[in-house]
Amino acid sequence: MTTFDANGITLERVREYVWEIPQEGDMRVPARVLASEALLEEIKEDKTLEQIKNTTHLPGITNHAICMPDGHQGYGFPVGGVGALDAENGCISPGAVGYDINCGVRMMKTNLAYDDLRGHEEELVDSLFANIPSGLGGGGVVEAGVDTVDEILARGVDWALENGYAVKDDLLHCEDEGMREGAAPEKISQKAKDRGKNQIGSLGSGNHFLEVQRVTDVFDDEVGEAFGLEEDQIVVLIHCGSRGLGHQTCNDYLRKIEQQHQGLLNQLPDKELAAAPAGSQLAEDYYGAMNAAINFAWVNRQLIMHRTRTVFERVFDRSWEAMEMDLLYDVAHNIAKKETHTVGDGEERELYVHRKGATRAFPAGHPDVPKAYRDVGQPIIIPGSMGAGSYVLRGGANSMDLTFGSTAHGAGRLMSRTQAKNEYWGGDVQQELEEQEQIYVKAQSGATVAEEAPGVYKDVDEVVRVSDELGIGDKVARTFPVCNIKG
Repeated sequence: MTTFDANGITLERVREYVWEIPQEGDMRVPARVLASEALLEEIKEDKTLEQIKNTTHLPGITNHAICMPDGHQGYGFPVGGVGALDAENGCISPGAVGYDINCGVRMMKTNLAYDDLRGHEEELVDSLFANIPSGLGGGGVVEAGVDTVDEILARGVDWALENGYAVKDDLLHCEDEGMREGAAPEKISQKAKDRGKNQIGSLGSGNHFLEVQRVTDVFDDEVGEAFGLEEDQIVVLIHCGSRGLGHQTCNDYLRKIEQQHQGLLNQLPDKELAAAPAGSQLAEDYYGAMNAAINFAWVNRQLIMHRTRTVFERVFDRSWEAMEMDLLYDVAHNIAKKETHTVGDGEERELYVHRKGATRAFPAGHPDVPKAYRDVGQPIIIPGSMGAGSYVLRGGANSMDLTFGSTAHGAGRLMSRTQAKNEYWGGDVQQELEEQEQIYVKAQSGATVAEEAPGVYKDVDEVVRVSDELGIGDKVARTFPVCNIKG
């Protein structure tokens, strides 16, 4: 048997790209890492393997705790982690969802070719930066009162449709049609709502961005046609989440769990895995609050897309409808959803499927895939770094058996933000990207650019290759940056 040793943790090779930390001691199930040996060498450099092993101690965890190829250290639960916990006898963990609830990505198509954009790059990046709020703190496309925030939390993108920020087609090409059932705005604190009310339609900071890209490769012509993608086409990628509202909601419930469920907390090897027992009032409250924050994030990305359409109209002097600026898909990361899956004993069970920095990857024919894509599988959008390509995949045939219908969500960090700022100078990164790659970047600060320098991330090509080889997310197309704005 082939093994891989990393800082006192031994992984056994189950088959190509599937490694297992065997069940021992108080582990309730084994842990699995989906990676090539090259990616494992990077994953072992932080606490990712320790964290995925700790995750197996959560009550009700089913089959395996799983780490995706882009895995890296997170808060308690690794980023790139998937854990399916029994919705009746298990628990739900805010730390296994993450602070930025429904941090996710959407891709908008256009009928513009790369040649149509040439010569407009600087004008476009300046206009996008001037018109789309970014950075820390307040400022959004809309500033809302309490009643409006509650409506957004309850209704999601349906609110944007009613208020002129969306068209019906946008909802039909969004996960859950842009509205999570079971949202409970009343379970979100006033402090969280106050933090969010002036941030609706804003990128925020950190690794959040808006990027104009060109399609460089289409690997699957049939699926590419179903997705409306072709080589040399211009698309727009938007990556952001629920801003201060989501962060505050996570923090609120972590503190409540510490106060109300200390007994469960004491059973866990890491307090950052704090969880509320399934069936408890706190579990129900958190689930309702999380669903509401998911809706908030979808509206946030919708308003950014609306504003992007208006910027393109001004720069290219034609309507967004004429440019066919249609939503390809919006997919959520950092969520826990009640889903029914077939577990190890062949029984169908309702589970809280936690995907933290992981993406739903439902295959063709699954009823939860939007009708537009049900014949080919759910679109998956995997961003790379500013200097690398991004990918569009589709849900693979093996995803339900291997990963509870999940795959990676990005390239995955190699170094911390502090280390990145020590290694890179933002101005140099911007200059090199423009001179060597013809990528135009605009940000609120040089520090943000340094934190997100291309060398800070894993090789997205390798992450996607492993996903494709495993059949959990199949390659459809690759894109490359043209211009990028960030907080």
